[in-house]
Amino acid sequence: MSCPVLPEGFDFTDPDVLQAGVPLPEFAAMRQTSPVWWCAQTPGISGFQDEGYWVVTRHEDVKYVSTHPELFSSNTNTAVIRFNESISRDQIEVQKLIMLNMDPPEHTRVRQIVQRGFTPRAIRSLEDALRDRARRIVDAALAEAEKGDGSFDFVSNIAVELPLQAIAELIGVPQEDRAKIFDWSNKMAAYDDPEYAITEEVGSEAAMEIVSYAMNLAAARKECPAKDIVSQLVAAEDEGNLGSDEFGFFVIILAVAGNETTRNAISHGMHAFLTHPEQWELYKRERPATAAEEIVRWATPVVSFQRTATQDVELGGQRIRKGDRVGLFYSSANHDPEVFTEPEKFDITRDPNPHLGFGGGGPHFCLGKSLAVLEINLIFNAIADALPDLRLTGDPRRLRSAWLNGIKELRVSRG
Repeated sequence: MSCPVLPEGFDFTDPDVLQAGVPLPEFAAMRQTSPVWWCAQTPGISGFQDEGYWVVTRHEDVKYVSTHPELFSSNTNTAVIRFNESISRDQIEVQKLIMLNMDPPEHTRVRQIVQRGFTPRAIRSLEDALRDRARRIVDAALAEAEKGDGSFDFVSNIAVELPLQAIAELIGVPQEDRAKIFDWSNKMAAYDDPEYAITEEVGSEAAMEIVSYAMNLAAARKECPAKDIVSQLVAAEDEGNLGSDEFGFFVIILAVAGNETTRNAISHGMHAFLTHPEQWELYKRERPATAAEEIVRWATPVVSFQRTATQDVELGGQRIRKGDRVGLFYSSANHDPEVFTEPEKFDITRDPNPHLGFGGGGPHFCLGKSLAVLEINLIFNAIADALPDLRLTGDPRRLRSAWLNGIKELRVSRG
């Protein structure tokens, strides 16, 4: 099946496509003409030995797939829609140990354990420390700018820091080790970007470094429990807690889902504010509680994940066969005019805002949503207080990726 509105061979998971920018016009065309569309691929190009995947673009269809794990599996082929073509099936199979790639009931068991660390009380207990850290991060960026010509890279000086420090605060990683977590998570997620020269092997090694680090941390807490989330999760396995290896794979999720995604939401949020100055003025004046959710909708840091059909099923008028991969394109769903009034407009007062930037609901709805929203609110409050006159000095440099909407560099200056 082909779609006449797209160029021959167009693939929404082509890393060159996302490096150029999220293909919103193409998504809009698909929602109108072919909301569930078969995208043919050369076997092996995405790491899977099949002939392509289904592109799902409408909000209601993405939500349906997300909330029916009995029909659409995260485990069969994992949730990652495109790996490097050099990856082996054995390497893909290893990734099934990560919670993101589990199905119920195993996913249910692990999630019930790890969500202890993300209760409202647990997140509130971090707020004062993270507010202080946000202020320090912005003050340090200001000091860096004042040393030179007033300009700096927003990504490396501000956006990366609070998510890393939040993870460190949450699980007790010493702050001096946060650079290691940052480096490892970058290597895991940036295998499509030639600037980083990251091979699948290097990415796998980085994942194992994180697992090893986390297992050592877990072992230390088992021997000597502390009043922290690690001890709650691992100190007593016979009481339904995580084994050391399970905790290691959980930290991989934190390193990518909690670091990469929030960092990119903050980077895209700053770019959106500075290219929509009336919204920045509004934010500085009123600090609306709705801003963080609109930033996530606008950014949609994870463009897509996938599921695999467990049986023949109909979706959006198409017959999907058992074993077919199904791509959930959150970026498209978050611009669906059937759900959002003027979806192309960045509006920090948007309410309601049923975006799918934290997933489409169901068992894999983002566990760390409350923490991410808190981080976004805290960092932009700190920026508005200390750096209210920021301006862009160049276009963002985008990450080359098959499924992440990432910004590598965003140059800004004062005044």
